Order: sequence, then C-alpha cells, then structure tokens
Amino acid sequence: MEASKPVITVLMPAYNAARYIAEAIESVLLQTFANFELLIVNDGSTDATVDVIKSFNDTRIVLINRNNGGVAKALNTGLEYARADYIARFDADDICHPKRLEIQYGFMGSNPDYHILGSAADYMDMAGNYVFNYQPPGHSNEQLQYLDYTLCPFIHSTVFYKKDEIIAAGGYDPNALGFEDHLLWRNILKKGKVFNLSQSLIKVRLNPESVTIDEKWCPREFRQIKYSALQKGTISEGQGNELYRIAREQYRPEIKEGAYYALLAKKFLWNNHQPIKARENLKEVLQVNRLDWRSYGLFMLSFLPAGLLLKLYNTIK
Repeated sequence: MEASKPVITVLMPAYNAARYIAEAIESVLLQTFANFELLIVNDGSTDATVDVIKSFNDTRIVLINRNNGGVAKALNTGLEYARADYIARFDADDICHPKRLEIQYGFMGSNPDYHILGSAADYMDMAGNYVFNYQPPGHSNEQLQYLDYTLCPFIHSTVFYKKDEIIAAGGYDPNALGFEDHLLWRNILKKGKVFNLSQSLIKVRLNPESVTIDEKWCPREFRQIKYSALQKGTISEGQGNELYRIAREQYRPEIKEGAYYALLAKKFLWNNHQPIKARENLKEVLQVNRLDWRSYGLFMLSFLPAGLLLKLYNTIK
C-alpha cells in the first residue's frame, strides 16, 4: 500500500452547512484513528461553508467543489475521488464519537467478509441538545437480510463500507430523492454480510434546513413512488423527475420548519417521554400550520400516562 494512501476516506457532502460544519470537521479530526482523509464535497453552497472548511489547517482535509446537484451526485463524486478502500459516511451537521473510525475499522478488519457496517445513533436538535437514542431495525446479518423492504437498514451517516462494493452496485441513484441510500442498500444487501453495532457512534443533528423531512409531511404521491421503487429495486428517470417536482413544491422553509418541530414532538412522546417538551414543539408546528389536525391529536395524547401512551404507540405501529 502506498505510504500516502489513507486507510479510510471520511466522505462528507456539504450544502450550505456553515452553521454546523466546523463542529462536524472537528469531531473527525479528533478521531483516535488518524490514518484517514476527510473528503468534503461542496455541493454548490451559497453561504460561508467553503470559508469555514478552509479555516482548518489540516492536510487530511480534501475539498472538492461542484455545482449543486443534490446529495446523491455529491456522494458519487466523492466515491470517484476517494483514495481509500474504506468509506466512512458522515454528514456536515453531525458529530462523530472520538473512537468511531477505530471501532468500525477494527470490526471490518476482524470480519473481512462484511461489506457494510452501521451503528446506532443519538439524535439531537439543531442546538445540539439530546433528543433520543435510535437503534437500527436490525443488528445481525440475519436480521438485516430478512428486513422488510420498507425499513431502511442503516442510518446513512453511520455507515462504514468497502468502496468497491458500492461502486460495483452503481453508487447512489440521483432519481431516488431523499432515499438514495435506502435504494442502494436494497440492491446491495444480498451481495455480502452486513451488521449494525448497538453502540452509538455518531450524534445526528435534526434541523429544519435538512433536505430530508418526515415523509408524512409529503404528499401521498411521493410515498407511492418511493415504496414502489424500493419494492422493485429501481426507479425511472420519469419517477425521479416527479419526485423533484414534488420537492420543489414541498420543501419550502415553512414546511420544513413545521416538519422539524413535528418530528421533535413525536420523539418526545414515543422515544424519550417528555410531554412538556412535546407540547412546546407542537405549539411551534401550529404556528406554521394551524389546520394540522395531527398536531392537535398529538397534543391531546401528550396528557396520557407514559405507559398507556407507549402501549397505544406499539399497537398503532
């Protein structure tokens, strides 16, 4: 192996992430495993993202600038330029556990027949406050291989994978707007062993500026296209164009803000029972959309005892 070739490429797409990206970069540079490159693909940011990146003086940071084309195209660009055999995915508003790379590289080195390794994650709000812990829907290879196609097997920014396997599978499909990772896992899962660690290795930041919003805030047509594509394992360019049309109409700042607070409210009801915080966030939702009947329903549910609420949630789920 070339002396200058890194063992791991930390692949970080970035779009208008100036508010959070410094903290994300710092968490990578402080890793206990040091033989990596941090490949940041700037996807046409119009804020100070590039200035923040350039403020760091570390030769392991590699910056690629491209015109805005969406996260899938940014990731495919990153795969093209990545020098390492292993890719650690990471988002520009998240925070890495200091031993993330050490732990994931150690697992893959001890288990060379595994192709993808994910982990649990702690979710935080846009201010960095803890909201809840998320465990993936499966951990062992057997659980993940037989997972229902509607469930995404990995938290995208936790995954650590063999670059060649992802490239051989065609990389990320830009037509699968908002679920490009889910569709990729759907097509690659049967080709090798996979695993999710129960340990949380990153903090995922929920914020209204994120491209992905709770799909319940999207029209039914979006969900129909998404799950049809996941069932078939492919999506057409025409379907992709339709998703982009929906996104142009749907991803307005006020809708994304409402979806953000709605998501926080639900997590403070179901995952980390704090009804007062749930109601505070529901009030924010109703400031955006006073006709959102779901928020009124959740507001009423927030007064139920935790045990009864959890039982109701499991019944509905």
